[in-house]
Amino acid sequence: MKNKYSLYEQDYNLWQEKEIAALKNRDINQLDWENLIIEISEVGKSQKRALKNYTQRLIEHLLKIKYWYSEQERNRDHWIIQVSNFRDNIIDILEDSPSLKNYLQENYDDWYDKSVKRVSRVFTVPKNDKIVLSELLSEEYFGD
Repeated sequence: MKNKYSLYEQDYNLWQEKEIAALKNRDINQLDWENLIIEISEVGKSQKRALKNYTQRLIEHLLKIKYWYSEQERNRDHWIIQVSNFRDNIIDILEDSPSLKNYLQENYDDWYDKSVKRVSRVFTVPKNDKIVLSELLSEEYFGD
């Protein structure tokens, strides 16, 4: 009796090794096309999720530096390190996939608004002072 689960479902690593070997050998008849399509699609989704997450965390930390006065003395240095880390991760993603710059630009306002909404539960963010995308990505900008 044939097992009802594919190699993809049983042993992902082995499936991946076999797919790589088939690709290297140009053996298109041995490729698991359905699951390859799923995997390639997921890579793109994963990059987009990471870009969104890093961007929102970066916005939140810059807002903390700018407006969370009661915590600045104790946390400012940590927030600055986090800003640098999030910014570096965003830059890495954009260097690997330059086409995601459009995705970032198209979604920035929405992500910014959601970040402001989250931090506004703890401290006040002025409505007329928005961090623009060019500032967000600038290595010199730390909310000052």
